[in-house]
Amino acid sequence: MKKLGILFMTLILCLTIISCTTSSNQATTTPTNTNVTSEWTSENNSITNQFNIVSIWGTSSSDVYAVGNVGTILHYDGNAWSNMTSGTKNYLNAVWGSSSSDVFAVGLGGGKILHYDGNAWTNMPTGTSNTFYAVWGSSSSDVFATEAPSGIIHYNGKTWSTITQGIPASTLWDVWGSSSTDVFAVGSEGIILHYDGNAWSSMPTGTSNTLYAVWGSSSSDVFAVGSGGIIMHYNGNSWSNMSSGSATSDLGAVWGSSPTDVYAVGNGGTILHYDGNAWSSMPRSVSE
Repeated sequence: MKKLGILFMTLILCLTIISCTTSSNQATTTPTNTNVTSEWTSENNSITNQFNIVSIWGTSSSDVYAVGNVGTILHYDGNAWSNMTSGTKNYLNAVWGSSSSDVFAVGLGGGKILHYDGNAWTNMPTGTSNTFYAVWGSSSSDVFATEAPSGIIHYNGKTWSTITQGIPASTLWDVWGSSSTDVFAVGSEGIILHYDGNAWSSMPTGTSNTLYAVWGSSSSDVFAVGSGGIIMHYNGNSWSNMSSGSATSDLGAVWGSSPTDVYAVGNGGTILHYDGNAWSSMPRSVSE
């Protein structure tokens, strides 16, 4: 489900290039020209069409990384995509970094976590042979990755270690935080975990739908999306179910530039936008 392929890539790429400055969490001014009708189009070129791209992250519009099947890592320099040598054929599920010389990619099997130091990608020892689904950090010495079949692994700048306390036996699909003391992980059966800097704990959600992705603009404005078109929102005190309009397709990714400019994508070419008041469908020319 989380492998939304080129649609996922196109959405996050376009948002990254439009709004990314030095951090993927920084907001920019949104144009207000009401005479222009926007539409999403597919990114088609000889490089990206060769691979199933499932995750993308960048430091700026001229420094973007994308990962996918057969150990694929692509880099965009603002003009063109190019292949990077990853040293693996493992499926890579997610990519995140603290800077252009500190990037992490995680993937299927063999405890696969790769690190890029600005010159080359190298394999990191993790002490496990499990699969990793997602990666996020507050700094180069505070990085979290979700681990299958259940678990979270943490990097302190020197070594990776598995966290067991407070982690239930559920698949965790994504992780995101606003700081080192405010981290969220989402997964199967509506599970949402929160880390306060000391321990992980479960949060009541009121849903049993699988949650595939999480993102927020702040500690009191967090979105989680998942199966059946579910969209959950956290206001700093509790989670509540938001209306996604007529969307019923599984949603596999969520990201925004501000509290009033949030996007969610899913199966069947579904692209939703939140303007701070309501979610609405966006026109697109892709249906994957």
